[in-house]
Amino acid sequence: MNTQLLFSSFQAGNLALPNRIVMAPMTRNFSPQGIPGPDVAEYYRRRAENSVGLIITEGTAINHPAAVESTGIPNFYGDGLKGWAKVVEEVHAAGGKIIPQLWHVGTARKIGAANQPNPEALPVGPSGISPAGEKVVEPLSEPEIADIIAAFAQAAADAKRVGFDGIELHGAHGYLIDQFFWAKTNQRTDQYGGDLVQRTRFAVEVIEACRRAVGPDFPIVLRFSQWKMYHYDEKLAHTPEELEQFLAPLVKAGVDVFHCSSRRFWEPEFAESDLNLAAWTKKLTGKPVITVGSVGLEKAFLSEREHNHPQNDRSSNVQARLEQLVELVEREEFDLVAVGRALLVDPAFAVKLRDGRIEEMAPYSDEVLKTLN
Repeated sequence: MNTQLLFSSFQAGNLALPNRIVMAPMTRNFSPQGIPGPDVAEYYRRRAENSVGLIITEGTAINHPAAVESTGIPNFYGDGLKGWAKVVEEVHAAGGKIIPQLWHVGTARKIGAANQPNPEALPVGPSGISPAGEKVVEPLSEPEIADIIAAFAQAAADAKRVGFDGIELHGAHGYLIDQFFWAKTNQRTDQYGGDLVQRTRFAVEVIEACRRAVGPDFPIVLRFSQWKMYHYDEKLAHTPEELEQFLAPLVKAGVDVFHCSSRRFWEPEFAESDLNLAAWTKKLTGKPVITVGSVGLEKAFLSEREHNHPQNDRSSNVQARLEQLVELVEREEFDLVAVGRALLVDPAFAVKLRDGRIEEMAPYSDEVLKTLN
């Protein structure tokens, strides 16, 4: 397997990377009271030292009382920024690049005292509908929407001030930005609702506000997905034409790179084409793209329903899938490759891939994960 191209440099605007390997954002809940400590800095530094070209942090809470639902999720405001400054320093010292993922969970947050911080804060969403389809709160008012947009923009400005190399906006998996995209959770009749293109308005305003906050040259990545948490068959766009319509206003608003979240990178997005979601996004927008989905795993992401289907096999030949991945990069179907759980359990994943030491990669399992910090 020739990984030379995968480990060649890549430039997207002002984001210059030493190679094409990206660390995918993965929630860890290891930041007590929302403040990332020295252990978090060491965690990210180890990946940078082991040839990860770009680190995307775990999701971080923007400054809104209902942004997340755990005190272990790192804040991206207040004292949390002091911790992140140390993380940036450590990653840069190791020669790496790092961007924070800015996050608001929307109505994925539950109601009740178990939801911290700010247990009194109700979840928020475009229509007050949870990803499960239940009406849980009143729809966001326009002033409330404006406040959340301002919080995203402030986080973007703080990311630049602290020294990060860009930002990623979490617009995937049924969280707040995605709840505006998704017809099931966005039933508004004002300017933030409507058809697929009209439902991009909230994201467009977030992107535009972040762009004003950071200037023209600071990289903005948008992560989006067709699937939603526990709704794996959902699609925002059912055809390439619909996907093109959806992406166009986001490109115009100022997205530099699209992070296209699929559960298995090798699966086609639409019928009659072998292209996955990232490849289609690159083809339709001309923008750099990141692909992701079960890279380096022996067992691919399958829901319980998929797991019980006789035609599906959770096992994956890691060597064969990595060879396929390299081939798709060589065909320029996508530019960057995000690695999640495989990199979580093995900080040296990228080095082992580069050097052809596939058999030495640590296998992922929930049991192994429990032993890691």
